[in-house]
Amino acid sequence: MTRVAAIDCGTNSIRLLVADVDPRTGELVDLDRRMTIVRLGQGVDRTGRLAPQALERTFAACREYAAVIKEHGAERIRFVATSASRDAENRDDFVRGVLDILGVEPEVITGDQEAEFSFTGATRELTGRDDLTKPFLVVDIGGGSTEFVVGEEHARAARSVDIGCVRMTERHLVRDGEVTDPPTQEQIAAITADIEAALDLVEQTVPLREAHTLVGLAGSVTTVSAIAQGLPEYDSARIHHSRISRERVREITEWLLRSTHAERAAVPSMHPGRVDVIGAGALVLLAIMERIGAEEVVVSEHDILDGIAHYAASGAR
Repeated sequence: MTRVAAIDCGTNSIRLLVADVDPRTGELVDLDRRMTIVRLGQGVDRTGRLAPQALERTFAACREYAAVIKEHGAERIRFVATSASRDAENRDDFVRGVLDILGVEPEVITGDQEAEFSFTGATRELTGRDDLTKPFLVVDIGGGSTEFVVGEEHARAARSVDIGCVRMTERHLVRDGEVTDPPTQEQIAAITADIEAALDLVEQTVPLREAHTLVGLAGSVTTVSAIAQGLPEYDSARIHHSRISRERVREITEWLLRSTHAERAAVPSMHPGRVDVIGAGALVLLAIMERIGAEEVVVSEHDILDGIAHYAASGAR
């Protein structure tokens, strides 16, 4: 077993996984898994830069994670940064800050690399199941972008497009610095148009409709699962590999888009950092299911973070 620390820094959250991994069998044993909402991508779609406050929130989380990594004695650290830091003019400030705190340089990966890691993390434990039919379509709905990967044991085709829940919220639901609550029909239509245009782009290179099993990743999808199950609190064990029908996703999405901030915040499984962006994220999921005719989505708590850990243990890039 190799003890590794994997860090995934996205547009909305930064997450840490410390795990023992067997590079030969792929067995992964969690030692510590945590997530912090830092909203690194705050305003990036509008300004093209990482905000100083967003950088400091992210660096504070990195200091916390550095202590956890030291406590567990991880042999290897791999830090992967995704959409927001790809887009920012001042990403060098981000890179220097992370290097100073953790001693490793963050890899600002491409969308295709992000998709490959997500596919590996999500499907490693699904490939042998008789109740799930291949090919898989893995969809990772992040804050700034959404990744689509079709494959069997390995990824066959992938594409990343800029329809993350934070980006869609900031682009279409913010008026005079405040999120419209609830959004108007015109705003919902504008988000939907962006999503449909992005799906058209994805279908140029990724055969979405060939997939037989849809696997959904990241906070928007897991939160929809928690709401669908009526969980009294966020419960990873009950969310992992749960199945949500398209009709139930539609009901939840419609409720989220007509609810107020207070109503969404009162959902016991809702993370405070997702209250303002969950409607847009659920709308992305619903649009994907409708596009490909998926009757259900299989929800996975294992995603890009687990993929990063596997690659860290193997030493592969």
